[in-house]
Amino acid sequence: MNIFEEFNENNDFMENPDSDLKDSIEKATNIIKDGQIFSNIEFLEDVLEESIESNYIDEGLFIVENLIAITPYSSEYWNFKGELLSNKLDFIGSLEAFEKCISLNPNDTEALLNKSIVEDNLGFEDDALKSLKKVLEIEPENDEALFNLGLFYERRDDFENAIYFFELVLQIDESYVDAWYELGFCYESINNLTKAIESYDKFLDYEPYSSTAHYNKGIALIRKGDFKLAKDCFELSVAIKEDFSSAWFNLGVANANLGLLDKAVESLTTASELDPYDETIWFLLGQTYEDKKDIQNAIRCFSKAIEIDDQYYEAYLSRGNCYDMIGKYHLALKDFNNAIELTENSIDAWKAKAELEYSIGEINNSILSYKKLVDLNPGDSIVWMKLAEAYMEVGDWINSGNAYEKCIGLKPVNANAYLGKAKVDFLLRRTKEAIDNLQKAFKLDPEIKNNFAKDYPEVKTSKLFEKLVEGKRD
Repeated sequence: MNIFEEFNENNDFMENPDSDLKDSIEKATNIIKDGQIFSNIEFLEDVLEESIESNYIDEGLFIVENLIAITPYSSEYWNFKGELLSNKLDFIGSLEAFEKCISLNPNDTEALLNKSIVEDNLGFEDDALKSLKKVLEIEPENDEALFNLGLFYERRDDFENAIYFFELVLQIDESYVDAWYELGFCYESINNLTKAIESYDKFLDYEPYSSTAHYNKGIALIRKGDFKLAKDCFELSVAIKEDFSSAWFNLGVANANLGLLDKAVESLTTASELDPYDETIWFLLGQTYEDKKDIQNAIRCFSKAIEIDDQYYEAYLSRGNCYDMIGKYHLALKDFNNAIELTENSIDAWKAKAELEYSIGEINNSILSYKKLVDLNPGDSIVWMKLAEAYMEVGDWINSGNAYEKCIGLKPVNANAYLGKAKVDFLLRRTKEAIDNLQKAFKLDPEIKNNFAKDYPEVKTSKLFEKLVEGKRD
């Protein structure tokens, strides 16, 4: 028997605290109805505080409103009422109660803190800030006010100011655990990953069984590229909280980056079982199967991602690549076209479409796709080269030559571009230009000379070719 089981067995002999509270509330209700409030105030206050702690909101409000009815100048009762209304999400009523409390006791720091929280919830940012600063005027080292100021700035992505206040809290009380946690988040948000990890470690010194802290530390380690330590963090996180789908997902990410593809599949499969409608999980599972060369399962997972989100551009593109790999070219082309419809200016989708069209003999369509690519990225010499080759295939030698010239202009050391231009020049009977380009190609890559001689034996026998290629001009 483990300790947890033993603790639960011992609990069977304990009284049910919830049942006790219900009995006390019933007794308090009867006291109020019988008009016996004055003689039972201490008991009623105890029941009120327990009601707040146990979230018995309506019951607590009934008690506090009756207490206020007979002692309307008790700031404590107004503070209790504000807390209960805040828990009920009645922020306007809650704010009025806290303001009444503070009017009766201007130095009530607890009420000022509560008021600032309600003001923040209502979007009254300036007022919330004033309330917190008022607390610090009264108690300059009030760690709760400093902590709440940190949260105030953190929620507004002002992480530098948030860090300043969280560190002030920790100077006052190093064991203020939540400040370490929030400090870790803030440092991570400004990409100071080393400090983030140190802060999470400090938090874990106090709270070693926090699944979210292990998880957040793991995320920081992934961003730092330390996948092995990240893996350890996510394993601890899911050991503490078995149904933590995000931790299973990122455990899969860590395993995949470590090359542990089988383990990555296991982790991601668990994540998909816990959260079957998260398209990102299915997408990454598909990528992992693709890395394992299990293309059918990859297609299945990408299809699931698309079923959940039919606007998932990356899933269409990845599934299209898988269809291409197994020879289902028309399905691949359909996916590439879907990807382009979703993200018209995607270079990856247009490139995949162009290359597939070229490979299945749809040369004219591939030319249109390559032209779109050079419009999107005119500085890509490789695409200009492919466009030149496609033009060559359909006998459009002028445009082919122009494309080769673009390629050479972008990458003057591309021997194959000079060779392609030379072939076009020969076809256009521009012998001198052809020989010039051949010389450049052979100089950049001597192996091309042998290949060219094999492909064009009739040119090799030409005396002009021999003289010019060898650089022997008259």
